[in-house]
Amino acid sequence: MSIQAPPRPLELAVQSLLRDQALAISAMEELPRVLYLPLFMEAFSRRHFQTLSVIVQAWPFTCLPLGSLMKTLHLETLKALLEGLHMLLTQKVRPRRWQLQVLNLQDVDENFWAIWPGACTLSCFPEAMSKKETAEDCPRMEKHQLLKVFIDVCLKEIPQDECLRYLFQWVYQRRGLVHPCCSKLELETRNMSWPQLIRKLLCYLKEMKNLRKLVFSRCHHYTSDNELEGWLVAKFNSVFLRLEHLQLLKIKVITFFSGHLEQLIMCLQNPSENLELTCGYLLEEDVKCLSQYPSLSYLKHLNLSYVLLFRISLEPLGTLLEKIAASLKPLILEGCQIHYSQLSAILPGLSRCSQLTTFYFGRNCMSMDALKDLLCHTSGLSNLSLETYPAPEESLNSLVRVNWEIFTPLRAELMCTLREVRQPKRIFIGPTPCPSCGSSPSEELELHLCC
Repeated sequence: MSIQAPPRPLELAVQSLLRDQALAISAMEELPRVLYLPLFMEAFSRRHFQTLSVIVQAWPFTCLPLGSLMKTLHLETLKALLEGLHMLLTQKVRPRRWQLQVLNLQDVDENFWAIWPGACTLSCFPEAMSKKETAEDCPRMEKHQLLKVFIDVCLKEIPQDECLRYLFQWVYQRRGLVHPCCSKLELETRNMSWPQLIRKLLCYLKEMKNLRKLVFSRCHHYTSDNELEGWLVAKFNSVFLRLEHLQLLKIKVITFFSGHLEQLIMCLQNPSENLELTCGYLLEEDVKCLSQYPSLSYLKHLNLSYVLLFRISLEPLGTLLEKIAASLKPLILEGCQIHYSQLSAILPGLSRCSQLTTFYFGRNCMSMDALKDLLCHTSGLSNLSLETYPAPEESLNSLVRVNWEIFTPLRAELMCTLREVRQPKRIFIGPTPCPSCGSSPSEELELHLCC
């Protein structure tokens, strides 16, 4: 029979304080630092709201990292924490042990809660973290002392989340007391139109002037009102102009911006390293604007997967590739329905992308001759470690499926052509996942030929 270990003195002290909430509150200023974290966690899990409110007012560390706790945070618990912070911030005479400078809501703080007790460096950990974040993530910090609030927002739906809505409202109402720093906003919506999305987002984006990463996913286009659509785009762009630090823009399902992409790109004021426009279609004027703006001249990652580019000129895309040839690493043009008659427009630019590490070109319409020409133009791309290409159209049957008897020797011929100009690392030609090994393109897999 197993014998349960007796509670440690630290645990007994915490349990005793929580049983007598009045004692815990009155003694908070005198508690040893070693008790704060376990007491906070117990009060948090048991929802002792008044104790939580008092704990944050006497918090003896420079950083209060709540990010990893947000997943289990309830609205009443959040209100108690923020009420304690409000009382702290509005006091003319701060508590004797007050050190709090950073409220960190980014999900990067698991170790802070996990390593207590017994880690002698813990008392220094929050201070080191706050210094790093202050310098790197919030470059325009005010000289006078404000509580810095760091948050990365990842929304599976537009804020139906009461905690997040309450938090935004709390920060907004205390702009003179706190300094919000949001560097990343990721948004995934289902069954929501762009008009609905933009209306709901405007109030949040206005306050995110340091935003660096903006991701929209699964947004749909349910309006045929061109006047309304134009007004919404203009409204959205007026907010974009305030996002001076935006470096990554990712939009999945881009139908709404078709014909308006230039207005969006114009709002990218800083050089952008990552541009992802996926799952939709672009008009010819949209593609032209990609090569015209300085903000896209330093791209390291370009993803246009499943954006229909059929029957439009790709010369602007070729021009863009030439401009970013020295920096581009992943280039994803999979499923764009590019026809071999369009290929010559992008080959010169592609051949100059000397830093390219990943090239996805599967699910496009290519003849055998076009594929050979494409492979020959990759001769100088020595850094390529992962590449995908479609089966040549000569190997497809009337249902656009691969005829393996025809395809197998053609694939061998393409590999022979490629080996004459360079030695590939990991390459997929034809459908994926690979029917011979069952694997799909991934940088995580061990590099090998799949041909």
